[in-house]
Amino acid sequence: MDVEDELPTAPASADGGESSHALVSGDQFDVEAYAAQYSGRTRVARLLFIAEKCGSEQMRLDALRLAYDWALKGEDTALHRDVSAKIAGRLGPRYAADQAWSDAVERRALLRKDKLDSELNVYRTNLIKESIRMGYNDLGDFHYAQGHLSDAFKSYIRTRDYCTTSKHVVQMCLNVILVSIELGQFMHVSNYVIKAEQTPDDMDPITAAKLRAAAGLAYMETNKYKLAARKFIETGSELRSNYSEVIAPQDVAVYGALCALASFDRSELKSKVIDNYNFRNFLELVPEVRELVNDFYASRYGSCLGYLEKLKSNLLLDMHLHAHIETLYKDIRHKAIIQYTFPFISVDLNLMAVAFQTSVSLLEKELAALITDNKIQARIDSHNKILYASHADQRNGTFQRALQTGIEFERDVKSMLLRANLLKHEYSQKAAERKSTTAAPAVQEIKNC
Repeated sequence: MDVEDELPTAPASADGGESSHALVSGDQFDVEAYAAQYSGRTRVARLLFIAEKCGSEQMRLDALRLAYDWALKGEDTALHRDVSAKIAGRLGPRYAADQAWSDAVERRALLRKDKLDSELNVYRTNLIKESIRMGYNDLGDFHYAQGHLSDAFKSYIRTRDYCTTSKHVVQMCLNVILVSIELGQFMHVSNYVIKAEQTPDDMDPITAAKLRAAAGLAYMETNKYKLAARKFIETGSELRSNYSEVIAPQDVAVYGALCALASFDRSELKSKVIDNYNFRNFLELVPEVRELVNDFYASRYGSCLGYLEKLKSNLLLDMHLHAHIETLYKDIRHKAIIQYTFPFISVDLNLMAVAFQTSVSLLEKELAALITDNKIQARIDSHNKILYASHADQRNGTFQRALQTGIEFERDVKSMLLRANLLKHEYSQKAAERKSTTAAPAVQEIKNC
């Protein structure tokens, strides 16, 4: 496959389809502490996302100020101009577009690119594979720093033909994964995670943790929440801040817990999340998430949903989680309702509404939708506000199972008798000796037996 065939395209800008989402308040959200968890381009990207989605003008300006300062530490002049345009003079002249800085960075970049291109040409002429690999890798790093993500992707992909060790392959995969995440091309992320994990040599724990975190992110972005939960839960605690250019350990805890609550059954939640010592280290970083997981398992649904509601405004400011919050919250709530009703023959909707912190009429609509989707086997007495479980006819079920057992027993007995008769008359041996005979005598032989 040519590099051009595999080259991803950048996703639609945030000013497109996402702009229809309502702004969120972000109460008690420390922008500076949040941004400090990340490094590189993702720090600026997350700050710009907060500035776009947050309803608080002060928080919006704080995010833009931090994004401006961080952009000046990089080499992406287009990003610097973008941040300056979003500030639009609201932070004073100090935070206006710095044309002198941009010109100086672009001059240095031009010289650097010419040097890298000439070095690569020399390496290709000399046919030294390791030098060519390093040349393409340096060119990819250059384009990435400049914000030319498609060119960076192309350069990183070209290094694969010159990788001579498993370590080189893994490094190439990590570079492609990083660029693909920023481009929003999560199919490439999944493919190159698999490619890296298939390398024959043992992988160091930090790299393994990075790959699992990236795989979890890719599954979550494609709405495969159960697979995402498994990958986040498998992420080793060695991750720490070693992958801050993509994800923070707190994100692993939040993403993994929410995906698990929305997709795991009760036994999986206990064994893979609550009793998982490795994942517990991540949960300790976000006590609210740890408590809501424990409340959900302990059937304290009111407390669990309360924690979720408190966290919602902050979680909506996460660039990866934002589009999935409503779906995850709905799935978690529906799973809680199903588990609440499962043990009972009848449930008082008034008491249930109190437990789920909602009105009886809204709860009734939710239950009706779950019954229609065949997720709850029950019927609603709207007059008395009682939910009655629809249990199967146990007597009829027992009779049907007994009848099926009898049919299977009769079939097995007939098979045993037939085999005994065949052995008794040595039919198998005779059939082997008379391969050239027609089928008619064989049928007659069976009848005689």
